[in-house]
Amino acid sequence: MMAILAGDIGGTKTLLQIAEVGRNSYHVVDERRYINQAYGDFTAVVNEFMQSAAARITPLTLDAACFGVAGPINVTAAGQHTHLTNLPWTLDSTVLSHILNIPKVRLINDFQAVGYGIEALAPEDFRSLHTGKRKPHGPCALIGAGTGLGEGLLVWRQDHYEVLAAEGGHADFAPTDELQIALLRYLMQRFPRVSYERILSGRGLVNLYDFLRSHACDATPLLPDANDPVTLTSAALRKTDRLASQALDLFVSIYGAQAGNLALTVLAAGGVYIAGGIAPKIIDRLADGAFMRAFLNKGRLSPFLATVPVQVILNPKVGLMGAALVANRL
Repeated sequence: MMAILAGDIGGTKTLLQIAEVGRNSYHVVDERRYINQAYGDFTAVVNEFMQSAAARITPLTLDAACFGVAGPINVTAAGQHTHLTNLPWTLDSTVLSHILNIPKVRLINDFQAVGYGIEALAPEDFRSLHTGKRKPHGPCALIGAGTGLGEGLLVWRQDHYEVLAAEGGHADFAPTDELQIALLRYLMQRFPRVSYERILSGRGLVNLYDFLRSHACDATPLLPDANDPVTLTSAALRKTDRLASQALDLFVSIYGAQAGNLALTVLAAGGVYIAGGIAPKIIDRLADGAFMRAFLNKGRLSPFLATVPVQVILNPKVGLMGAALVANRL
């Protein structure tokens, strides 16, 4: 049994957890959620958490720590270092080991953490969009829209999946019909470069809404708080705003197309997992057929994609669970 510190550090929030982890056991000792904008750096967050935990847990001695971070990880002989993609924070494993007095500290990409956490999930933590026919130990693809667009892949090694980080969310957006071609032209006027993350993210939904108003020359009164993705999503799901609903439909279609692109890139015979904070909130819209139609629309490779299972991860703590499992392996 090891006492570990695990963290899931995204662009918006941070989850921290102390747990006792064994070969077949996982006991959460303490857990807290923090809004990142309230803190100047990660050190302030983790110090506050540790001070709070120390007041309740005596003695507080940790064997290892792992943090899943929303950004690319630079690995050197001295350890790991990262600068978050959507937040002006930097983390260094050696510095954190010294500050926290934890002998083993590892940083991994946040989507690596999600990938490692999949094995700890229960059947009720998934919603199937497409059953397919899973190939045991086949490669798996992972994609998830939230503050940004994360991607990763899982490759079988001996007795478990190893998770490889990817930054495919920053790949160039490829339109698939006339409306999406118009969207690309619109976004090219606003940004120096148009990646999938400009669309498949919280801010991306706002971009889609703005595009549709411009494209249709719509004189309908602007939805209050139209710059807020949560407001747009709520209006779209309740169908109280026509353009918001159309924006979400366009979001879902492009999401499905890019998920299919990733499945082809890695030949994901083991399945595709949809993660991130947005998918569970729009799960009924994802399941209405448009996502899978775009996913399968790959010409001669459509029959292969028809064999690929596609599942949405519903458990919001999957990244935290994955980080805990990696810390335990240290």
